[in-house]
Amino acid sequence: MEIPHSLPRVRIRRRGADKHPLILKAARDLVAESGFREAQMSLIAEAAGIAIGTLYRYFPSKTELLVELVKTTAQREVDVVAGIAMRDGTALERLGAAAWTFASRALRGRRLAYALVAEPVEPDVEAARLTYHRALARVFKTIIEQGMAIGEFPAQDAAASADCIVGCLFEGLVAPLTNNAAADAAQTDAHGSAIITFCLRGVSGSQAPAFSIPTL
Repeated sequence: MEIPHSLPRVRIRRRGADKHPLILKAARDLVAESGFREAQMSLIAEAAGIAIGTLYRYFPSKTELLVELVKTTAQREVDVVAGIAMRDGTALERLGAAAWTFASRALRGRRLAYALVAEPVEPDVEAARLTYHRALARVFKTIIEQGMAIGEFPAQDAAASADCIVGCLFEGLVAPLTNNAAADAAQTDAHGSAIITFCLRGVSGSQAPAFSIPTL
């Protein structure tokens, strides 16, 4: 049997550095500055320092890029809130602290937070935001279930209560998120505290004390 002298040489195309994180950062920065609508693909490519053709190789459409942006940014926020929820303390204390963590981070990054919860978007982006809603609700649901298990909270539909908390936060913060005046910080904090107080009283089934902003 004749043995070939050598196998055909396969040319390996070397890829450059992965631009994916760079693109997402550029997109997030633009959305944080001016919202989804103004974050055009050409501006994102320019901010990332890449050619527009390179951007489209990673993300064939703006919608796909925004869906990925919502997913990654939302997961980061959920992870932070979940970390607070796992701390020591009563269920009421942890629920309040977790809700305030979400609210305070949203108020520090108002434009980006508004885009993540309220800005009019394409259906695919809205679907990604709904996933964010559900993931955040699961964190609150876990705390509520723990409170019920030890008799701190009355029996209730924990999933429904958690959804109500997320809904209160999302809807209740829309007005403050659209107001960028730094002078309103104290009033905004008071507004956020009132929302959380309402949620805690609803879950605990009692006249829980007014929520005090914790030192996180």
